[in-house]
Amino acid sequence: MPFIPKMKRRRIQFYQRLFLLVVALVVFLGGFLLRLAIANQNDAVFAYQGIQPPLSTSAANIIDAQGNRLLFRGVNWFGMESETHAPHGLWKRDYKEMLSQIKSLGYNTIRLPYSVEALRSTNTSGIDYTIGSNKELEGKTPLEIMDLVVKEAERQGLLVILDSHRLSDKRIPELWYGDGFSEADWIDTWQMLAKHYRNQRNIVGADLKNEPHGKASWGTNDLATDWRLAAERAGNAILSINPNWLIIVEGIENNVPGQKLTHHWWGGNLEGVKRYPVRLSRRNKLVYSPHEYGEGVFKKPYFDDKNFPQNLTQRWETGFYYIARQKIAPIWIGEFGGRQVDSKSKEGIWQNKFVNYIREKNLSFAYWSWNPNSSDTGGILLDDWQSIDVPKQVLLSKILPVKFSPPSAPPVATILPSQTNTPVVNSSPTLSPASPLALSQPIKVVTNIDSDWESGFCVTFKVANSGNRQIKNWQMRFSMSNAAINQSWNATFKQEGKSQYIVTPLDWGKAIEPKQGFDIGFCAQKLNSGDYLPKQVEININ
Repeated sequence: MPFIPKMKRRRIQFYQRLFLLVVALVVFLGGFLLRLAIANQNDAVFAYQGIQPPLSTSAANIIDAQGNRLLFRGVNWFGMESETHAPHGLWKRDYKEMLSQIKSLGYNTIRLPYSVEALRSTNTSGIDYTIGSNKELEGKTPLEIMDLVVKEAERQGLLVILDSHRLSDKRIPELWYGDGFSEADWIDTWQMLAKHYRNQRNIVGADLKNEPHGKASWGTNDLATDWRLAAERAGNAILSINPNWLIIVEGIENNVPGQKLTHHWWGGNLEGVKRYPVRLSRRNKLVYSPHEYGEGVFKKPYFDDKNFPQNLTQRWETGFYYIARQKIAPIWIGEFGGRQVDSKSKEGIWQNKFVNYIREKNLSFAYWSWNPNSSDTGGILLDDWQSIDVPKQVLLSKILPVKFSPPSAPPVATILPSQTNTPVVNSSPTLSPASPLALSQPIKVVTNIDSDWESGFCVTFKVANSGNRQIKNWQMRFSMSNAAINQSWNATFKQEGKSQYIVTPLDWGKAIEPKQGFDIGFCAQKLNSGDYLPKQVEININ
């Protein structure tokens, strides 16, 4: 080894160290610039909709990082809180296609329910992995499936609000603990999610607990039942880990000192906020969230009040809207929905009035539900998990930036061989909306014209078994001219000849238990100005 003078060795060592320092600096700057580019790319996704996370609140408004007001226009896509541990409908659809359809209708937010049990599990079901991108979900845990759904929602510019809907997979508990889970289990799960999704910018809120009810109280200072105190404990635990999320607190059912109304929906009673507001470590992160439904979910006494529907506005003011009017905090309607949107049924009248109220007051909302398999409300999708419930979406488009136009494509008719069944029920020659048929048999039909616009209309047939025995294998027939069916639900509608239709219920509706009913229906395009309504409705039992 040749001799190197001491001074020269020092210079060599200095340049070696300088070189290593420059390399380290380049690596650091490269990583920093890459993270910055990714963050900017994420920001660009939401900038497309004018949204810049993180979100916060100012008086009655939800605002983004630039101080711009925004409204959540959302849907509930449920399933992760159930035994499948995955969003429902993936047995029929590609999950990315499902998200794309949600966005195409003008929604910007998904309320994504989960159960604590699901997120502690490694098992999922109810997914067809052969459909499109669903292959990416194969072998994944429930949390990993949530990851992929959330990331795809981000790619498509959709916000996500997580909803602790259940503790176990079986039911909605009264309180935030029970069904084999403690308060610590509930809060630990929220803390895990807050940490896990700390850098997931399109997750903007935590809906702490779905629909407290029963023993749940507000302002009683009973540590075992006071939901307000529990919401403070959970909300502050989340904010200590992830200060960017909105903390969303639902109401209860009853048990508020001095409450004025005697009937509230689960999660709908926010009367206690005025005297007992939720106190968070970050006051500009609090949103209150009532739930509201119509007679189709449960027949509350006020639906029979002589002042219905005029009595509804004051109920909403007393139950929750005063919070926004007095600029205490923003209101987000976390759930509302129902099957009927017509102008004659009480549920339809309620739903129309509530949509108009949301529009008038500029409220954020998440409709229940995207899924068609919500038994008491139905969904925006029909039973094929593809077609849109036309009258429902026409109504909802009043509070969306995208105005929905009913489809006008003609149906593909299938000719069915003539039937020889003996009719049990016959309709009168002309059929008016919501007119029951004159019947002497136990199976009954009521026909509702749900909506009727210039180029089309939608009809629901309510088939009911008023007898004491199960009715099996029934079909319905009717005649209809001057119209072409383009969408249907809960049954197959097959054309026979020019104007006769044979209707066969889906497998799960072929048997109707005593005192139970079954809804089927269709939407149709008007072909000319003649009489287009269905006539001569009859039920056949095979």
